[in-house]
Amino acid sequence: MASPMSQKLEEKLVCSICLELFRVPVTLPCGHNFCKRCISDHWDKQKQAAGTEGSCSCPECRRGFERCPELKKNVTLHSVVELARDSEERGSAAGRCEVAPAELCRQHGRPLELYCENERRCICCICTVRDCQRHRRVLFEEERAKKQTFLKESLEKAQEESERIEQTMKELELQTESIKDCSELKDGIQSKFTHLKKALEDFQCQTVARIEQEQRVALEHVDKNWNLCKDRLDVLGQHMEKAQSLLACPDHRSFLQEFPLFPPLESPEVLVPVEFDVAAVIKPISEILTSISRLLLEDLPACVAPKAPNPAGQGPVHPQELVVKAVDPLPKCQLRAELLKDHRNLTFDPETANKYLELSKGARKAKHGAGTVPGQGQGPRFEPWQVLCTQSYGPGHHYWEVKISSHSVILGVTYRGLPQEQQQGHSFNIGLDGGSWGLQVREDCYLAWHKGHAQKIQEQLYKNLGVSLDYGKGLLSFYGLGEKTKLIHSFHSVFTEPLYPVFWLCEGRVVTLC
Repeated sequence: MASPMSQKLEEKLVCSICLELFRVPVTLPCGHNFCKRCISDHWDKQKQAAGTEGSCSCPECRRGFERCPELKKNVTLHSVVELARDSEERGSAAGRCEVAPAELCRQHGRPLELYCENERRCICCICTVRDCQRHRRVLFEEERAKKQTFLKESLEKAQEESERIEQTMKELELQTESIKDCSELKDGIQSKFTHLKKALEDFQCQTVARIEQEQRVALEHVDKNWNLCKDRLDVLGQHMEKAQSLLACPDHRSFLQEFPLFPPLESPEVLVPVEFDVAAVIKPISEILTSISRLLLEDLPACVAPKAPNPAGQGPVHPQELVVKAVDPLPKCQLRAELLKDHRNLTFDPETANKYLELSKGARKAKHGAGTVPGQGQGPRFEPWQVLCTQSYGPGHHYWEVKISSHSVILGVTYRGLPQEQQQGHSFNIGLDGGSWGLQVREDCYLAWHKGHAQKIQEQLYKNLGVSLDYGKGLLSFYGLGEKTKLIHSFHSVFTEPLYPVFWLCEGRVVTLC
């Protein structure tokens, strides 16, 4: 049995956190000693509870430190602890010879007799007196019964989860077979493209034949008009020759006798009108191409059929013609950089601005004010709250950016012939005809307008927007500019005239050209 002196010494060498002999003892500035791991864990829990990386304190005296002190090993104290541990092991060697090592207390070398529920470990009689006197202690058999009940419940849960996982794996196998067996999908796609190819070939033949027919008729009319003009020139030449001959007659009597015989100049024949309108030829091409493209989305298998947008709460929203969102092949970080290569500087046209739209000095900012703006321009202004830009764009790729103060703004492009008058039932006229395309920024969504139809796009509200126009490809795209550049919507069409950027602003709104 250990002497009273050794017991007191052992008590001084015990960590007040783990209640065991020090393991790598460290000394705090206040003088108290702890195991390095114990005090580190204590401070980590203290920081988590406080939610900050601030001060820490000593568990013994509660002295606070602005910063956690650097923990260095107390070499002298560590040597003393090792001597005490060696002495304790030698003193309990006889008892360990009679009892298996696994049945002895690691701290005191005594047989393990009870289970401490507070510390969740088996303890000896010394542990009961010194460390666990106020803890709840039970017999091994009682604690094992609790643990066995827990293990049985855990086993049942594991078995149930195992059965669910096996069922899930069977479902995954069925999904794999279903995905691999995509003959229906492939047949559907092949059928669609077969119909599309045939429709395109038929349309090509019809369009070429129509152009050739109109070209032939127009050339015949031109040739007929040319012949009429030629015959008229011959008649005019004879008329002028006779007139000059009569004017050259020196005798007055002869002049007066010959004058009644001079034939009057007859009215010319009316030229045949020549009609060969390229725009009239291209317009049905655009409409038929849209119809042909829509063929791809009809009667596809349910697994790939697109979902129709939900127009709930947005009033009457009519089906929009097919719009294919181009997949951006570039990484997000490079998309805006690529777009900016074709950046264009815009200015508002003061001669088209509505009387309530106030333009900045450089015509790069438009604000919808409370009153009219006098002397802004003398040209034909819009009756709706709209303004065109001075610049127009044709073949090529063009890009510009705008900043809006809030929602209730429309940005788009239009041909020069956009009506100046207010359209019945609308506060704007962008996107209400076939010659303008617009994106309306609403509080909870976007609406893409063209030919009086609107398509709802559910996307977050951006205050910085980019517009990309690829005139040759007939592609008009609107982007949201944030941490990443996000495609909001794209229009596909056939452009036949220069396009002007156009804007509509609700009351109190501001649009800035970037």
